[in-house]
Amino acid sequence: MARKRHLFFRDFQSFLMLGFLCMVAIAGPLSLRGSASDPANPGWIERGRLFYDRGQFQQAVEVWQEAARSRADRRDPTPVAIALSNLGTTWRELGEWKRAEMAIARSLSLVNSGEIPPEARRRVLAQALNARGHLEFDRGQLERAADTWEAAIAAYREAGDRLAADRVEISLAQALQGLGFYRRSRDRLEALHHRLSNEPDLALRSESLRALGNALRLVGDLERSRQVLQSSLSLARQLSGEQRRDLIGQILLDLGNTARADDDLTTALQAYRDAAATSDRVAVEADLNALAIAIRLLEGGDAQAQAIVTETIDRLPAQLDRLHPGRSQVYAQINFAQSLSELAQFDRRFSIGDPTRTPLPQEAIARLFADAVRTAEHLQDKRALSHALGSLGHLYEQNGQIADARQLTERALLLAQQIDAADIAYRWQWQLGRLAIAHDDRERAIVAYSEAVKSLQAIRYDLVTVNREVQFSFRDRVEPVYRELLGILLQGEGDRQPTQDRLRQALKVVEALQLAELDNFFRDACLDTQPVEIDRVDPHASIFYPLILENRLHTIVSLPGQPLRHFSHAVAKSEVEQTLIRLRQSLVKRSSFNYLQYGNQVYQWLIEPIAAELAAADVQTLVFVPDGLFRNIPMSTLYDGEQFLIENYAIALTPGLQILKPNPLKQSNLKALTAGISEARSGFSALPYVKTEIREIHQTLPGLLLLNENFTRSQLRESLLKTPFEIVHIATHGQFSSQAEDTFILAWDERINVNEFDNLLRVRERTSSSDEAIELLVLSACETASGDSRAALGLAGIAIKAGARSTLATLWYIDDAATAPLMVEFYRQLNRSTLTKAEALRQAQINLLKIPEYQHPIYWGPYVLVGNWL
Repeated sequence: MARKRHLFFRDFQSFLMLGFLCMVAIAGPLSLRGSASDPANPGWIERGRLFYDRGQFQQAVEVWQEAARSRADRRDPTPVAIALSNLGTTWRELGEWKRAEMAIARSLSLVNSGEIPPEARRRVLAQALNARGHLEFDRGQLERAADTWEAAIAAYREAGDRLAADRVEISLAQALQGLGFYRRSRDRLEALHHRLSNEPDLALRSESLRALGNALRLVGDLERSRQVLQSSLSLARQLSGEQRRDLIGQILLDLGNTARADDDLTTALQAYRDAAATSDRVAVEADLNALAIAIRLLEGGDAQAQAIVTETIDRLPAQLDRLHPGRSQVYAQINFAQSLSELAQFDRRFSIGDPTRTPLPQEAIARLFADAVRTAEHLQDKRALSHALGSLGHLYEQNGQIADARQLTERALLLAQQIDAADIAYRWQWQLGRLAIAHDDRERAIVAYSEAVKSLQAIRYDLVTVNREVQFSFRDRVEPVYRELLGILLQGEGDRQPTQDRLRQALKVVEALQLAELDNFFRDACLDTQPVEIDRVDPHASIFYPLILENRLHTIVSLPGQPLRHFSHAVAKSEVEQTLIRLRQSLVKRSSFNYLQYGNQVYQWLIEPIAAELAAADVQTLVFVPDGLFRNIPMSTLYDGEQFLIENYAIALTPGLQILKPNPLKQSNLKALTAGISEARSGFSALPYVKTEIREIHQTLPGLLLLNENFTRSQLRESLLKTPFEIVHIATHGQFSSQAEDTFILAWDERINVNEFDNLLRVRERTSSSDEAIELLVLSACETASGDSRAALGLAGIAIKAGARSTLATLWYIDDAATAPLMVEFYRQLNRSTLTKAEALRQAQINLLKIPEYQHPIYWGPYVLVGNWL
């Protein structure tokens, strides 16, 4: 199997939601029944399996060893091959990897000797391959395990044992997930689920549903994941005995993981505690996950979490000691150590403020990491060893032991690079960058951070697994890499500005960050990029890159035909964001005029330092690549003390110049599809002015009108398929959110999600050989989600998914008669062959601003043009 770079995970406290501890459990204990029994002693297989099922592995080993010895001189080596395969499985449970490997290899050698009867050979081969696959999996050899299990499935099917093949399918799915092939794993498990729909073996059906539920979580389908896991739980409760307890415990653990991925921490915590109380098999993993959740709740002020943290920390060391050596033990040790380290950061005393308890020394946490290092070294598992060494290095970094931290981190990085694991390598490159900063070595820091960004770009397609936990991780574990590098690059030497080379490098980092944010929004690395030279596209446009860093607000400006400009202000991130929030709040309140004050402050930050140069360069259009909360602000409302910015410049936004297709609008014979909903629908209020708006636009531009019940998903798709409309104007309720699943527009029959825009609005582009992309998409009744500081990402998302070269949208909706004249004036101006889309919008906004009752920016301000402004 070709090498696949692994996916990024939040940290070890959610490493596959501790998936490597549960993968063997998902597969269940291996079937130890052979294909043939010995007539002289028909009970040896059953006795060994009984010991194995009870966890009495040493006694099972003795049975298998005796069976292999006593039958070695028989003409038919089938019983020996079975015994050796089972012996390898049992040695694996005991952590005796070499012995396990030798026993399984001997079993396969007998299978391939040609001495086993043909009718038994395939089944014995399948069992030995299955055993080898589990051994490879436990040792972190995921690609080998997947290949081996593929071969085992084929052998079982040739032997006519369909159910055994289906059980191995579940194991194979876990290996595919470990390799990052989440959708492939889900698809195989969906097919397995359908095959087993009428299977009387309830345990197998429950296991397959459980595996499918986990796969659905990993591709972001959290609601269906919960439903499928609940179905699995219902089947498990119909079983009996220890199998029932273990399976129920595993499913409760998985339900906790799904709730955790949905950020439902209280539900997740209860599920983990229920799982630990139900089954010893999952107690370690459940307690580790419960500890991580309880610490987060404690940090959030939940006093009840304190007791859970204390009792779980008391219980876990003994549980960890009982784990057999393997990758699962390595990650469990790292997980526990990281939880303790996080707790120590929150409160240096182990007792969480209880003076009667002895403080937990950092040495104890370091010993846990060191134990993980030794176990990984014993396993010769480079991936696990890289995790362990790098995590120990991070602990030393936190303690200020820079030299030791660097040495450990460099070892961890070398191991990650040896196995082409860029998802791990970027973390240690980032760590080396921080260590260089701590050592005041700026040049080394830039090199390390730059390498980290390259590694992130190399795994761009893996970083977008659609788990909500990953979106949280993006803000904590990916985005800071870019921003910290920008802070270093833009830090001048003394009073000197950053060099042009540094500024150009910074712009590349900005573009990469913008792209990474959109990839993360879509949970899909779907955007093709190519550099754009703005001077050749529009010699009268200037590009602004405002960047909000922790303690400074930086702005990089590209002026036509001139070197890059850079200026910054020593202002805290919190102050910038508070100013932008207050500006936005005052813009949407008719009775407030505070927008003048806040709009002027933002103008002083972004425009005033370069205002004279803009005028001298004959700049007519300002294009902003907005960062953070700047996305929620219409730049047209910035105020210089006398005029709004829109009164002097046409304005556009773009998520990044590399994803721009800068083609001028073909203004002859423009046709528009105009659609909207004016009546109350699906819990949304009526929009009475929509009817006037779209009818007047329909009179201005020829085309098709879809109003109310005629505006359905199918009618929209059919209309776009039949006719190449240059403009699509939609006036209906809609929302932009930082979550793709919460970004939508409302059709008459249902919501249309942003991820469906690709297939819906680009239907003609995909079915036609000519370039018939929509030139302009207008969404005139949408708004950003309330309370969502990153909601305008949804606007950029819609703009890109729609495939339109430009998108004109509203950041808030004003249900007022002012909307129709502004839109009609925009289209009238657009029909003038000399105007760009940005200038047409500017003229329409100024036209409305000049009307006394509409001077407040609540009426003319919400309109923003995203994408190609030409």
